[in-house]
Amino acid sequence: MRRGELLQRTLASTRQPDEAAAAETARRLDAKTKPPGSLGRLEELAGRLTAIRGIVPVRPPSAAIVVAAADHGVAARGVSAYPQEVTAQMLANFASGGAAICVLAREAGARLVVVDVGVIGGEAIAGVRSEIVDDARGTADLSLGPAMPRATSVGAIERGIVLAGELADDGVEIVGLGEMGIGNTTAASALTSAMLGADPKRVCGPGTGLDDDGLARKLEAVRRGLAANGLPRHDADPIDVLAAVGGLEIAFLVGVSLGASARGLAILLDGFITSAAAVVAARLRPASAGSMIAATRSTEPGHALVLEALGLDPLLDLRLHLGEGTGAALALPLIHAAIAILVDMSTFDAAAVSGPAPARLAPVAEVAEVADA
Repeated sequence: MRRGELLQRTLASTRQPDEAAAAETARRLDAKTKPPGSLGRLEELAGRLTAIRGIVPVRPPSAAIVVAAADHGVAARGVSAYPQEVTAQMLANFASGGAAICVLAREAGARLVVVDVGVIGGEAIAGVRSEIVDDARGTADLSLGPAMPRATSVGAIERGIVLAGELADDGVEIVGLGEMGIGNTTAASALTSAMLGADPKRVCGPGTGLDDDGLARKLEAVRRGLAANGLPRHDADPIDVLAAVGGLEIAFLVGVSLGASARGLAILLDGFITSAAAVVAARLRPASAGSMIAATRSTEPGHALVLEALGLDPLLDLRLHLGEGTGAALALPLIHAAIAILVDMSTFDAAAVSGPAPARLAPVAEVAEVADA
């Protein structure tokens, strides 16, 4: 199969949410021993999951969290508080089970899939999936020109599509997105600014802990990157924008999003960077946004803009800014709770509990007496 064919086939097969299934979920929830709608967003969440999957579930969904890692040439501009070699070091930390996402995924009962999409100096590590495209170990400096060739970005997207298909075949029903890569909040900021036409000042934040000087360097790198690549442009192709100022791991997560949507999997977004990937996926295929759930709201200023563009209201707001898929892992218990309520909670009939009484109307004579008075 030629590069690009899988992407086109996937775009053509992306599913729309099944609103009839969501309506059936709402009907069943209203029959439970509680006032209608009293469990608030848990009920909304159950309905959204049902619409994405197209069936009313009979058990909590199986989940996997995909953490894609890659390096960025723009890191040379001093846009991160950490040196670039931390990406490769964290890849080993993921593999050994010592990172935050490893702990939280275990607690949530989620499968963790760690993927090397272009880590500089990355060696074969047991437990880490290698998806290197065109021998690309990191991107070029986006502040000077395109971060990668368009063909490489398409290749990374298609690798993500393949992984999503494998997860679906293994029985996974929800895929959480995570990432790792020194400098990738700069790439996500440039991508968001280009895709949404937002001023870089509204998008750039401190990332992993930049001071004021570091934030100024980051803002300058984004501005230079947009200028060097002729962005934003209202007619720009999303893949061209991704290739110009994005990252390899971001491209891979675009593919995971598209592939998951095509297979009826729910997509659980983590923070700013994974949500920037989701914007690209949604621009390529708007229907894919219907499969997305925002787990958390990051402290990065650009994340609010991205969530607004996707029309998503996050489940959590814990002031997270770590990435790695940690927000997605923390949201999984809420998803399990929403489905447990749907599956296990008694109905009024089954529990022999009286349902809500019909509205009591005053007798006609009583109404007349009140009017005369």
